Amino acid sequence: MENMEVPLFLAISLLFMPPIFAQDAAPAKDISPAGNIAAVKDAGGADAAAWIIPIVGDIEPSMVTFVRREARRALEEEAKYIVFEIDTFGGRVDSALQITSFIMSLKKAKTVAWVRNSETSMGVSWSAGALIALSCQEIYMAQGTSMGAAAPVTLGMDGKTEATGEKTVAAVRSQIAALAEKNGYPMGIALAMVDYDVELWEVQVDGVLRVLTLQELERLENMDAGQEGAPGEIRRVGIVSPEGKLLSLTAGEAYRYGLSRCLANDREELLSSLGAREVLEESVPSASDSVISFLVSGPVQGVLILIGLIMIFLEMQSPGFGLPGTAAIVCFVLVFGASFLLGRVGSLEIILFMLGLGLLAVEIFLIPGFGFIGISGIALIAFSLILSMQDFIIPRFDWEWRLMGRNAMVVSVGLLAAITGIAVIALLGPKTKMFDRLTLKTQIDQTASEGGGWREDGGVESDYKRLLGRTGRAVTVLRPVGKAEIEGETFQVEADGSFVNPGGEVKVVKVHGNTINVRSV
Repeated sequence: MENMEVPLFLAISLLFMPPIFAQDAAPAKDISPAGNIAAVKDAGGADAAAWIIPIVGDIEPSMVTFVRREARRALEEEAKYIVFEIDTFGGRVDSALQITSFIMSLKKAKTVAWVRNSETSMGVSWSAGALIALSCQEIYMAQGTSMGAAAPVTLGMDGKTEATGEKTVAAVRSQIAALAEKNGYPMGIALAMVDYDVELWEVQVDGVLRVLTLQELERLENMDAGQEGAPGEIRRVGIVSPEGKLLSLTAGEAYRYGLSRCLANDREELLSSLGAREVLEESVPSASDSVISFLVSGPVQGVLILIGLIMIFLEMQSPGFGLPGTAAIVCFVLVFGASFLLGRVGSLEIILFMLGLGLLAVEIFLIPGFGFIGISGIALIAFSLILSMQDFIIPRFDWEWRLMGRNAMVVSVGLLAAITGIAVIALLGPKTKMFDRLTLKTQIDQTASEGGGWREDGGVESDYKRLLGRTGRAVTVLRPVGKAEIEGETFQVEADGSFVNPGGEVKVVKVHGNTINVRSV
């Protein structure tokens, strides 16, 4: 499934379990809904209620905010069960890990993952969805659903998914180990879902069904008969997942191997198995969730950065404070505001951005040319924007480096596009009516040697020579070229010897050809 948010992490399947030991399970289970529900029914009590939170579609940053908000609401309403209704192909690694950590932190309610199946659902909990399911205390699945295929992958430059390196897989294994161990899920199954190198076997150990990795199986087979913990009889039944393949289980297989607690085809069966009285509420993503998801997408943030920077340039070229400045503020408020709501922006990002703008303003208004200070300002602005798109500062894992690279690419494209746009405006501005307030539009009718003059759009002719000795005020900053108002008319002038701030009084000291030289008074 494609994730437009992350060119680098698409299906970013993540997630699963490490190296331990599988749960015991009966050789043959009754997988009919009636049979298995009766076996696991909880004594929830007369007042026990469930709160359902759907995790549907791509796992992305906006879903992190949604899950946190709704789970806290459920706790405030004293729901006994928080049911995460999962239907997803996967998504971003960072978002999945944030959701997983949050679910693991919930203490006042039992967390339940339910892989649903309906006319409108896909009936899958793959990749990041499998990781989220394993973070819950219990897993329930509807018949016809599946879960697994959780190896972390990335999106290559050719648009195809590629397996990540061993470093990333090892990090995911380590993260999942504590998760599976805490909730009592079969570790061999979890490991086979995330690691291509795992070979998983179904075996009978003293008549009890187990699912073991090849290493675990060989260790048991090599134990001496009198050794403590040595099994009496081990019989290999068959390979569940061969080396080189990722494991994905159907609902029936997950129940048989002890991964899921129960088969529940609809909410009534789920509530019955939990012992819950009713569904207290079902959370629904709001319009604001959709807006935030749209604003934090890579293409949208790139466009906002582009427009914001161009508007800053136009504001610096116009007198006073007007529409360009307002538009720039709106663009960057959207960029930082949306990320702030996702918990990715703090004081550091805002300080870096403001400091960058300050250095850029110093370079433009106070220091001749463009050098180290201006470049430093641009670098700080870019770095603040990159940090606003992620919840870490220094990457520690391979997937974090990839995410930072993706964010840097979005910001770089926005900056380069803005620089290109500014250059085009500087060249074509005088020829475009929409920039009349920002540029001087003049038409040269004759050369200066012919004693001619120039004509404004209003058709009023004037001789350059008549301006000698006249005074006026700078309309824009003169550094040294800019615009000045002299005798009620606007001219493009060049300051002689120093910069002049807007509003500064100037005097025409020289006219040469079509160049008007002024000096600060």
